[in-house]
Amino acid sequence: MNKGNVFRILSAVCASFLALFFASEQAHATKLKLGHTGSLDHHYQKGSDMFKKRVEELSKGKIQIVIFPSDQLGKQRELVEGAQLGTVDMVLTSDVLLSSFEPTMGALGLPFLFRDLDHLGKVMDGPIGDELSKNLEKKGLKVLGYWENGFRHITNSKRPIVKPDDLKGLKIRTPEGAVFVDTFNAYGASATPMSFGELYSSLQLKVVDGQENPVAHVLTQKFYEVQSFLSLSSHIHSVEPLLISTMIFKGLPADEQKVLQQAGKEVAPWIRAEVARIEAEQLKFLEGKIAVNKADAAAFEAASKPVYDKYGPKFGDLIQRIKAVR
Repeated sequence: MNKGNVFRILSAVCASFLALFFASEQAHATKLKLGHTGSLDHHYQKGSDMFKKRVEELSKGKIQIVIFPSDQLGKQRELVEGAQLGTVDMVLTSDVLLSSFEPTMGALGLPFLFRDLDHLGKVMDGPIGDELSKNLEKKGLKVLGYWENGFRHITNSKRPIVKPDDLKGLKIRTPEGAVFVDTFNAYGASATPMSFGELYSSLQLKVVDGQENPVAHVLTQKFYEVQSFLSLSSHIHSVEPLLISTMIFKGLPADEQKVLQQAGKEVAPWIRAEVARIEAEQLKFLEGKIAVNKADAAAFEAASKPVYDKYGPKFGDLIQRIKAVR
C-alpha cells in the first residue's frame, strides 16, 4: 500500500473518530428548555437567542438551550408552577405573574415607580434585585437575570386617552395582578383582568375596549389591527425575570451553574438597551396603523395616589428604597 493510500485511510479514521467523539459529547450535553410568551419577532426571542448563544459559547457546548416562543411549552403560570416542581427547566415571565407566588414582586408593578430604564437597571441589577431573587429562590425559582418587558401604554377602540378621566366607562384588560386592577380602577376605567393569550380575541370581539402593554406587544401581537388609539402613558414598567427551576439548577455541576448565571446577567443590560433602541422604530411603524398620542403623565401620576395609599403599608420601605436609587 502506498503512502498516499495510508494517509487517506488514516485521515478517514481520524475524521470518523472525531465525528463519533463530538456526537457523543453532544448526546451527553445538558439540554434545557426555555419557554416564553413572545412571538418570534419579539425582543423576548432576541434575548433568548443571545442567552442561548452565550451559554453554548461559555460552556463550549456542554449546555444546550432549546427555546420555545409563543407559549409553545404552556401558559406562563403553568410553566412557573412546573419550575417550582422541577418539571419545567426555564421560563421567561413577568414580575406581575410572579407577584402571586412572591408578594414582594408586586411592588415592581406600582405606577410611576421607575424613572427610566437606567434607574430600573440600577435597582434590578443591585442589592434590591438580589433581595427579590432570594425571596423567589425560597419559592423554588432561581433568577438568572432581570430582563426587559418595557414601559406600558394604553390602547383602546374608542378615543385618545390624555387624562385619567378619558378612561371612564372603558373596559380595559389588565394582567391578573391586584396592583394593575387597582391602578386602572383608580384611573376611572373598569379593570378587566384576563390572561395574555385571550387578549387579541377579546379585543376583536369587543369583550374589552382596550388594554395596556409595552409598544413591542402592541406591534408583535398585532393589537393595532383591533384597536384605534395608542396613548403613550408609561404608567407602569414591567420587568421580565429569566427563571430556572431551583431543583434543576441545584442538580447541575457548579461550572454549569456559573455559566447560566453569567449569561443571564449579561443579557439583562443588553436587552434593556435593545428595547430602548427599537421602540422608536416600532412607534414609527405603528403611527401608520393606529392614532398615537402622548398622555398627560403628571395627571396619571397624581391619580395613582390611592394605589400608594393602599400598598404603601404592604411593601414597607421597599418603595422608598427603590425610588431612592440613583
